[in-house]
Amino acid sequence: MKKDWEELKKEKQQIIFDSALKILKEKGFHRARIADIAQEAGISYGLVYHYFKNKEDLLNEILDQWWAKLYQLLEEIKKSEKNLNGRLKGLILYFLDTYQRKPDLIHIFITQISRSTTILTETRLDNFRKFFNLVEDILVQGQKSKKLRQDVDSRYLVYIFLGGLETFLSIMVLGNESLTSDRQKEKIADSLLEVFLNGAGAGKSARRT
Repeated sequence: MKKDWEELKKEKQQIIFDSALKILKEKGFHRARIADIAQEAGISYGLVYHYFKNKEDLLNEILDQWWAKLYQLLEEIKKSEKNLNGRLKGLILYFLDTYQRKPDLIHIFITQISRSTTILTETRLDNFRKFFNLVEDILVQGQKSKKLRQDVDSRYLVYIFLGGLETFLSIMVLGNESLTSDRQKEKIADSLLEVFLNGAGAGKSARRT
């Protein structure tokens, strides 16, 4: 069965995306060139421009797809019947799964977007704000059900939770560490949750909320 034009287009775009992620990781946004991406993808220079107007347009498309998938996950988590532990663990595992499958994508998210202001446009800031707001909705639900402390501002809880996750991923990215198994990801997720929900003090036992 022959592939239709849309399927071929998506496949070609995915090749360009993967090549762009590798080049952006190696050179950074400002030093990366469309010619480098085309060479990595094994396609002509002009074909990249057939799909994308410029390097900025290509990066925007990559980020748009990233945010769309993340927003969809968060909306599903908000509606989930899982307890708070299960909801937050689902979010942590999403980031860890992505890091395992597409480490270059997480590398760029951490180094080029999250920890850099040089290409952080107002639109990209709006994406972060939406992300924070969706996570806050989940934590507010936890406060209302008395699974989380109500004397701590929900925004602070967001910063603490996401700060721990982002810092952990940053260390992995900067140290070029790899994830090798589902068991490893489960252990990381459980450790982050234990510290966030119950603290790091000795003698504290895990509390399933």
